[in-house]
Amino acid sequence: MTDISIKTHKALADVSRFRILEELRGQGALDSRELGSLVGLHPNTVRSHVDQLIEAGLVRAVTAPAAGRGRPRVLYKAIADSASVQQGGYRLLAQILASYLATTDQPQAVAESAGRAWGGYLTEKPQPFSGISADEATQKVVDLFDQLGFMPEAVEESAERKILLHRCPFREVAESNQRVVCAVHLGMLKGALAEMGAPLQATRLESFVKPTLCIAHLRGGAAP
Repeated sequence: MTDISIKTHKALADVSRFRILEELRGQGALDSRELGSLVGLHPNTVRSHVDQLIEAGLVRAVTAPAAGRGRPRVLYKAIADSASVQQGGYRLLAQILASYLATTDQPQAVAESAGRAWGGYLTEKPQPFSGISADEATQKVVDLFDQLGFMPEAVEESAERKILLHRCPFREVAESNQRVVCAVHLGMLKGALAEMGAPLQATRLESFVKPTLCIAHLRGGAAP
């Protein structure tokens, strides 16, 4: 394992640092106060996290042109050519977690439970009493998995809905820990639908029915 992989793994292992990096990649250059407002942290805490991202080569600091008197602002920017390094860190972290889950007494159940928790965390609850239709819930799940890199496509056949996942961003990890990785993804679907209060359940996930295709099956009924 290279030194850069270790630093990347440590930098991305914290949820707050991951969120900071994602904001910088999406928003562009921001200072610590702006970042703090976006991720809900004190500017001093943000600076501490950013220092580790800088050390890992994922972020750099730049000085904004002075506007009047006072110190110029220090802005932080995601390093554009860090994508491959970042992906290496993601793969390393995913492999570590999948390997650990595989050693537990009930690896698939534990993996699905972890996926449920993250599916709920990544999903926005609907407004109270507003409700959500099956079509809306399906689209929200598609949007979520699209953001995660699965290239999803919703289809409907008779009374069953399917989500075709044309790409698995964790394919390399799944090759050695398929049951665990796929259980996490099924759990994420279940957690997202439950968080929405959707009138749908994710019943199963067919893994690699083709080399680049997995199929999630949904049916009517409130998510448990």
